Amino acid sequence: MRTIDRIIELLGSDAESLLKYESKSIPKDSLVVPGPHSVDNFIDSDRSPQVLKSLKQLYDHGSLGGTGYLNILPVDQGIEHSAAFSFYKNQAYFDPENIIKLAMEAGCNGVASTFGGLALHARKYAHRIPFIVKINHNELLTYPNKYDQIPFGSVREAWDMGATAIGATIYFGSEESTRQIQEIAAAFEEAHQLGMATILWCYTRNSAFKKDDKDYHSAADLTGQANHIGVTIKADIIKQKLPETNFGFRDIGFGKQSQEMYESLTTDHPIDLCRFQVANCYMGKIGLINSGGGSKGDSDFQAAVRTAVINKRAGGCGLIMGRKAFQRPMDEGVTILRSVQEVYLEKEITVA
Repeated sequence: MRTIDRIIELLGSDAESLLKYESKSIPKDSLVVPGPHSVDNFIDSDRSPQVLKSLKQLYDHGSLGGTGYLNILPVDQGIEHSAAFSFYKNQAYFDPENIIKLAMEAGCNGVASTFGGLALHARKYAHRIPFIVKINHNELLTYPNKYDQIPFGSVREAWDMGATAIGATIYFGSEESTRQIQEIAAAFEEAHQLGMATILWCYTRNSAFKKDDKDYHSAADLTGQANHIGVTIKADIIKQKLPETNFGFRDIGFGKQSQEMYESLTTDHPIDLCRFQVANCYMGKIGLINSGGGSKGDSDFQAAVRTAVINKRAGGCGLIMGRKAFQRPMDEGVTILRSVQEVYLEKEITVA
């Protein structure tokens, strides 16, 4: 079976609406579309040759190397969601070496994980696959739970272990966001001075972002603005959840917004909602990778391919997917990661 036919089969009833859609609110021609030239987006920037080399290493590694697209394996859930809850489905991943092995076997561009997990095997693997060290986390052992991203180590530690990039999370909209923005802006500047690339997990977090039983944490307008703040503090790549709704500013009743803004920039089509996010990443000059979300069993393959198709057709540059891959046997994890890569390698799937 041809690759495109497998993708169509997995998309099911969504195939035509996703593969044939033509986006008009923000035209394709206004975007900087991912491609072999992607690192050249920084050619006139203040990024040093060492940073450009690190970005090139990340973009050129693995099955998607040289395409301008990224498929990264992120495993920091042992801290973010507790290790037992994250790894009980596949106990092998209590051992961080297996996380690195999964990323390598699947042909990922890089592996993102914790200081301890990557440091333990840095001498063996840091030169074989790009390391992305996650420098801050939300830990859930404090009781009652609090939701705050705190540093777990220094930028210099990540550089010492041979990291290609650092990753960090900011909870935009939270009470702690001002401090987090300041911390990560400083960390990103230090990383650039040392020659590393920067990836920002741009997540929204505020109890007020849920209203009338509707959750706006993944609204296109709120996540888009989080992206825009992220690129402002010089993230080289933005990680964001795929938008599932819109009108967060309007319906919650804060920020600056107008009905005309929504009507001119997007529609309710999933590709247009994602393009809203891409536009807020300097019209695609800063790459947008969407997250794969949690594992729900048999539907994971379909969900992963659907997310990849939306991201690619919107103008994004890839997928960063963890739980759908590591919460299953390694051979299945490899298969689902490669199925995502096939979307980005398939020439018949183009930017809408």
